[in-house]
Amino acid sequence: MGRKVLVLNQDYSALGICSVPKAFLLVYLNKAELVAQSEVFVLRTVDDEYPSPTVIRLHRYIHLPYKGVMLNRQNIFKRDGNRCQYCGKHDDLTLDHVLPKSRGGKTNWDNLITACKRCNSQKGDLTPEEAGMKLYQKPFKPSFLVFLRDFSGSVEETWMPFLVKREKLY
Repeated sequence: MGRKVLVLNQDYSALGICSVPKAFLLVYLNKAELVAQSEVFVLRTVDDEYPSPTVIRLHRYIHLPYKGVMLNRQNIFKRDGNRCQYCGKHDDLTLDHVLPKSRGGKTNWDNLITACKRCNSQKGDLTPEEAGMKLYQKPFKPSFLVFLRDFSGSVEETWMPFLVKREKLY
């Protein structure tokens, strides 16, 4: 059961994702309501059949002061599609500062990219322009909703109205 469920706050804003069993438990305990269900999958017990949730909405509003994507190695790799931003290789990946730290480069979303060890070593203490290396894409900080929609693995079709609708507000 590797499928995921979109969790909405009481105001229908996206909060995050959880597993199907966790979502079913929240609905069963009346802490959330079923907003959308799978057309293909159902949950079965010995005696009963239940709809398999794809989107649930919490009954209580959860206040989150900051909904951002955490800057970490795995999220940089996800943003960059697990490939070197110089040569496109998927093996032996590491992080690279576009503007090297030794030259005042910061450790942030706009300066970190995924690079293979070979390209990172070749670039060394230079900028990509100075090293004659072209980036596949400019580094960027993904918004929480864009990250959920584009980088969380498979996205259910039933999630799209909630992710697209909220994205237009930002």
